[in-house]
Amino acid sequence: MQRIKKDKIISTQPFSGKTAVITGASSGIGMATALALAQNGAAVVINARRKDRLDKLSKEILSAGGKALVVPGDAGRVPDIERLLKDTLDWKEGGRKYDFVIVNAGRGIAGGLMTSDESVWEDIYRINVLGAAHLMRRAAKYMVQEKRGSIVAVGSVVGRHVSPFSSFYGSSKFAITAVAEGLRREVAPAGVRVSVVMPGIVLSGFLDVAGYTQENFGKNVAQFGKLLEPQAIADGIVWLLSQPPHVNVSEIMIRPTGQTYP
Repeated sequence: MQRIKKDKIISTQPFSGKTAVITGASSGIGMATALALAQNGAAVVINARRKDRLDKLSKEILSAGGKALVVPGDAGRVPDIERLLKDTLDWKEGGRKYDFVIVNAGRGIAGGLMTSDESVWEDIYRINVLGAAHLMRRAAKYMVQEKRGSIVAVGSVVGRHVSPFSSFYGSSKFAITAVAEGLRREVAPAGVRVSVVMPGIVLSGFLDVAGYTQENFGKNVAQFGKLLEPQAIADGIVWLLSQPPHVNVSEIMIRPTGQTYP
């Protein structure tokens, strides 16, 4: 539960004393998750390529009495990933540790194998799969040593229920779901949790960047009624992280009520 007093983040929040790393925090689900974790008491390390947006988010968190560290970088590049984790461990205000890692950074692409823009295929996998896997590997090594911690990978409904309208993007989320489950089995004996959150259709700038338009997307989903806002996914992440340490919610799928497909 969020307990904000006079717009301030207070120390009795459930995640007080915890530190969370969130990639792709400059907009959408990542930004909503960073705010939700901060409102619940976590010190947050926010990462994305757009430093100006991270600075704005950090200012909002700090003005409410929270703790935030901005580490700009490309979540698909190993040197940037390693710098993100190093800066987190060097951050005195965050306790020089991290308890949660939210692997959220990614990009979409409209269309299936026959219709999507193949010039960006490699970039999709560099960020959505390889970058995510590099971050999860490095975070997991630290957490296994500490014998605690939680990793949350943001997947997608289309990674489980493949749609011809976004099948190439869906394949990347299918892959990271498999990577996360394999990692869960590796690190579970050390008390480390790994979860996948699979959103349905979420209204955010992600859709525009991916190339979805009214013609190829909007008119098809109008039948589903009210779609999700990023806050709905952030709330799901807060919920699963709030479970007792011996409870690992491996997967959750969050759809708009009216979304029948995928």
